[in-house]
Amino acid sequence: MWRPAGAVTSRRLALISPTALSCTPVELRHLRYFVAVAEMENVSRAATHKLHVSQPSISRQIRDLEDELGVELFERRPKSVHLTEVGRVFLEKARAILKESEDAVATVRALAGKCANELDVGDFPLATARKMPSLLRHYQKVMPNVHVKLHDWPVEKEIAGVRNGQLQLAIIIPPLTPNALDELRFDELLSVRVCLAVSPDHSFARRRSISLAEAARQPFVALLHEEYPQHRAYLAAVFAGVKDKPRIVEEHDGWAGVFSAVAAGTGVAIVSDAFNDAFGDRVKALRLTPEPRRIPIGIITRKGKLGPAAEKFCQCAKETFARTG
Repeated sequence: MWRPAGAVTSRRLALISPTALSCTPVELRHLRYFVAVAEMENVSRAATHKLHVSQPSISRQIRDLEDELGVELFERRPKSVHLTEVGRVFLEKARAILKESEDAVATVRALAGKCANELDVGDFPLATARKMPSLLRHYQKVMPNVHVKLHDWPVEKEIAGVRNGQLQLAIIIPPLTPNALDELRFDELLSVRVCLAVSPDHSFARRRSISLAEAARQPFVALLHEEYPQHRAYLAAVFAGVKDKPRIVEEHDGWAGVFSAVAAGTGVAIVSDAFNDAFGDRVKALRLTPEPRRIPIGIITRKGKLGPAAEKFCQCAKETFARTG
């Protein structure tokens, strides 16, 4: 039964505590969904960008949670949701409970020996293609009994994987979203140049550089916004200082499609010079002027003491990237 948002007594506020929640059938899943929706202020965006779950499922779980607590946690608006007063209180409690559960999972996995014998690493093969074989060989010499499993996931999923213990670490380009790496540690391995990728037959192809203003007037090929929201964020940041903004004519669900479309002359794309090994001579990468701020690539881990396997991998990665440039 729905209650008015304002009808929250001090008794109900007191009930929203870890101790009280342990006496109710509220599950961690409910808390994760609630926190994601609260942070995104939109059920659809939370479903697509954070949870990878259908929107109806999230809406249903949030309603179940509100029914169980007997309060409304959100004020519903046509295109957004906003926390009620009690919702803001509950958000702090939910975050604390999720943090405790994640710490418990990480501790149990370490005690069970998983972290000692197997290392799950989020990879960014576009940027690590040349370096990863050397890194793995280096790591295998110093940690011969540890099996490394590489996972090529979207950056948002890799960040979530490190938070919830699915991954011990991940190599990523950090998101531009504020607080995206809260409670995580980021160690930069290198920084890369932002470039404009064009077809070898493009009128720009004979030039070594191109101005941002000229580039912005070209048709652009990009990654699918629903799956790679950070790509659009970086595109906007690169062209923030010019009058004309990129016009996206085609989107793809992976970089292979982007490179093929650029090579075919469909449009141009924003890339990094770290991707050179991936696109080879199919496209040409031009410097942009004025040159955009370089993009860091690095390792994310949970804060605090890492297991020996993860700590050694971070050390080997720093040594390998420093050696290979």
